[in-house]
Amino acid sequence: MAETAEDRLKRLRMRSWRRGTKEMDLVLGPYADARLAAMDEPTLALYDRLLTENDQDLLPWVLGQTPPPPDYGALLAEIAAFARARLSPG
Repeated sequence: MAETAEDRLKRLRMRSWRRGTKEMDLVLGPYADARLAAMDEPTLALYDRLLTENDQDLLPWVLGQTPPPPDYGALLAEIAAFARARLSPG
């Protein structure tokens, strides 16, 4: 049975909140809650693929410590900006 759009969003949200490291839970979980429903199909597919990456690779990419693979560049920049805005004081 094919995955429904609603089931896909639920799966992506769950995988965003249950990463394996608390740091990535706190970066990806709120981002997923705020942005997944508005994503177009290509961006959802890219985000789904991003979630298969190891947290040990994802965190340095989000923090700008190491360059991400080119396919992920724009999406990770958006995720990083969202996290910075959410976590910055004031």
